[in-house]
Amino acid sequence: MEEAGSFPVDWTPNMRANLVFLTRGEEVLLIHKKTGLGAGKINGPGGKLEPGESPLDAARREVLEELHLTVGALEEMGELHFDFVDGLRLHCVVFHGTEFEGIPTETREARPEWFPIARLPLDRMWADDRHWLPQMLRGEKFRAWFRFDGETMLSRRVVF
Repeated sequence: MEEAGSFPVDWTPNMRANLVFLTRGEEVLLIHKKTGLGAGKINGPGGKLEPGESPLDAARREVLEELHLTVGALEEMGELHFDFVDGLRLHCVVFHGTEFEGIPTETREARPEWFPIARLPLDRMWADDRHWLPQMLRGEKFRAWFRFDGETMLSRRVVF
């Protein structure tokens, strides 16, 4: 377990979202995010849940919208809890999958690119990703809590 800083016990999210990491062999499909929170960064496809939608249903919808891919089985791998000093409290469910149909296609929201898992572009991703993404891609499940001021990570706690 990594720990730096503390996290409020009574933390409740005011936004719910998901991230999806699709792999083929030793590569992972990431996106160059073009809109919304994290625009300009590289991340997995995903986004906010709509009212009444489950994290899994939202994950499937977001991958279809962002990349024009229909995903097969997805495994829930972890939970991210983000506390931003501006008041955003984001809960994000992380999924991994290897089954999908279609060709990853650039959309208004995202430009897809396959990256070797051994050479993740962590310097172009959110600061928290280096603390959980490599392990998750090796099959480790996790829960993590992060505090951010804008794009600056102030504290973290990651449990595998």
